[in-house]
Amino acid sequence: MGGTGRSSIDGGTAEGAGRDAAYAMFAADVASRGLGIELVEAAGGAAVARMRVTGAMVNGHAIAHGGFVFLLADTAFALACNSHGPATVAASGEISFVRPAHEGDLLTAHATERTRYGRSGIYDVTVTRDDGAVVAEFRGRSRTLPPTAG
Repeated sequence: MGGTGRSSIDGGTAEGAGRDAAYAMFAADVASRGLGIELVEAAGGAAVARMRVTGAMVNGHAIAHGGFVFLLADTAFALACNSHGPATVAASGEISFVRPAHEGDLLTAHATERTRYGRSGIYDVTVTRDDGAVVAEFRGRSRTLPPTAG
């Protein structure tokens, strides 16, 4: 599925509801959308998001600032862990930068659920450039929020 469109597949199932929750969360994510991040797909504990590196994202070494790469990975992580439906937040996240990205590069973050247990989960995200080279590896730990009363 491309862009931010939704598929009608599984619309009435728990997976479909989770997909809708991830898309709704992204629609409200002003920070990510403001940086040009695009939701490509989110369902079943996985997600893909992408972002073009702009001149405003480049540091003094003429490479993409690590904070922007982290934000893209964190966004894909959030989409993946919220694709099950209940509101889920990050408990922690860490990143390893593998190689640089430059202005004009299209970065794609592929998030994959590794495990969920109780209200917790572990997710891995690989960020690649448009030439397929790995830019960063991210691991996030999630925590599903308890239901709110009322």
